[in-house]
Amino acid sequence: MPNQMHLSRRHDCLPTQRIMQEHETATRGRRHKPAARAVGEGIYRIVWHKSKNKVHTHLIYKLEMPSQSDKREAEESLNIASEASFVIQIKNPEQPSPPSVGLQSERKPMFPAHLQENFGNRRYAPADPPDFLNYERCEFLLIGASDDIEEELGLELKPEVPQNTAFSDIIKMFGDSVSVKPLLEGTWA
Repeated sequence: MPNQMHLSRRHDCLPTQRIMQEHETATRGRRHKPAARAVGEGIYRIVWHKSKNKVHTHLIYKLEMPSQSDKREAEESLNIASEASFVIQIKNPEQPSPPSVGLQSERKPMFPAHLQENFGNRRYAPADPPDFLNYERCEFLLIGASDDIEEELGLELKPEVPQNTAFSDIIKMFGDSVSVKPLLEGTWA
């Protein structure tokens, strides 16, 4: 069974673009940027997994809201499965990228030595420890692995709290400034 590495829930990292914005441009006139909309909430883990003598890490998630019995129109239109697993690899900022791919050298992340040494000479390394993701501009690669976590990794993600909107982190954080209809009903607002 894979070892679990937990990431904290840092709500302050979510985009602050919660309200509709308008601005003028020189060439296109008035532009409208719609408010963010919540379409799902769930639990996730970063786990390491060994297969065929190779260790890699997975980002796994399972949606808690909307529930499986609700419509899933919003999630389906964005191709968000109710649960999924992705192999997650962190990009080594000291290795070159193909032309026109990735961040420019002056914008690359600065990992501390204890994290940077995990790469060796490799272009990518597992997200172990997941502390890599705490650094601004961290580049990572997600490779679709499975939509059945239990079958693939032998794990079952269980809700951390009862499925009740009173416990919803997204609803608490965004309040009335964001439409939660896609989250609660699975339909577009």
